[in-house]
Amino acid sequence: MNGFAMQVKDGTAREIPLEAALEADGALVWIHLHGEESALRPWFENTAGLPAWVVDPLVATETRPRATALEEGAFVNLRGLSPDELATSDPLASVRLFATAGRVYSVTRHRLTAMPAVRAEVQQAQVADPGDLIVAFAEEITDELDPLVADLGDTLDDCEGELSADRVFDLRRVVGRARIQAIGYRRFLAPQRAALEKLSTLPGDWLGSDDRLHLAAAADKAARMAEELEAIRERAALIHETLTDLRAEQLDQRSLQIAIVAMVFLPLTFLTGLLGMNVEGIPFAHAPWAFAGVVAICVFLAAGITGWFVHRHWLNRGS
Repeated sequence: MNGFAMQVKDGTAREIPLEAALEADGALVWIHLHGEESALRPWFENTAGLPAWVVDPLVATETRPRATALEEGAFVNLRGLSPDELATSDPLASVRLFATAGRVYSVTRHRLTAMPAVRAEVQQAQVADPGDLIVAFAEEITDELDPLVADLGDTLDDCEGELSADRVFDLRRVVGRARIQAIGYRRFLAPQRAALEKLSTLPGDWLGSDDRLHLAAAADKAARMAEELEAIRERAALIHETLTDLRAEQLDQRSLQIAIVAMVFLPLTFLTGLLGMNVEGIPFAHAPWAFAGVVAICVFLAAGITGWFVHRHWLNRGS
């Protein structure tokens, strides 16, 4: 477990020890911890003295974006980019925050890309209260995700412009990767929008009117990105279907070429086989009508097979 604590008081921000932060006061006291539940829970329960209904959501293993009012404060869980390697199905790291008047506890299990920028804002005294801190996280997270979502759309634009049967395999990999990323991001952006909208309407003096406006703006941005990701997912599915059709058409063309070659050589094969028969020992081999009989049998068999194909509708009789 590791972490830090920061205090904003009288317009000045400074970093203080974790233990000292528990007794500190000011416009904002921010305590942040990073680690696993086994190390975080004892510190919150025994050292910080937080109740179980606050500790449980802070150290929970599985989380999704949400905002919940907890007595005089609120619990907020947001998802953002991480420099750590995460699972494809869970591409965004979480930051859990419990905010009350003048104090914020935050927890991360994976590093958060937005954390250094938010911490710098606090150090520069650009964050004055808990509401400002949550707004800083929400804005930084959405600002980081916005260009990535735009890049996914640009990737599909490029794929649509390069659609061809010759590049089916390459394009299918690119489109599949973009679709998986879009699904992973949208999985958290949709509930994150709802969480920010709910947070902007929660009662409490610790959230100022300007904070509520900024949260609503961040929620609108998250909603726009979620809608764009849904469009990307649908576009990727359509491009994938188009690539599948191109691949099937390519296979049909190659099968047709093979069939044409077979049709050219099949009569030649038949003639060479017919004229090259070893007839010694065959009944009526020396009869004058024997060769004509063999030809008649071949014609009968060909007509029978053709009739069977027509009966099974395997031949286009209208052509």
